Amino acid sequence: MKLTFVGKDPESNPNGSPTVYRTDRGSWVVQGWVITDLDALAAMDIPDGESAVEIPDRMIQFFGRSVSGADGVDQ
Repeated sequence: MKLTFVGKDPESNPNGSPTVYRTDRGSWVVQGWVITDLDALAAMDIPDGESAVEIPDRMIQFFGRSVSGADGVDQ
């Protein structure tokens, strides 16, 4: 899988997480905060091989950006 950087949370310090990437497989990868709240985890039906991360509302802006090169087409 090839990742293309889309955007990093400008308000998160010191390491700039969360981060959004576009893949060459027509999908997105989100780096975010691990969810440790047991009630929240129990409310989700997460199958083996999947996970969930939390990102702030301010990261939604990156999902509307045009990204060229990830899969050869602007998304």
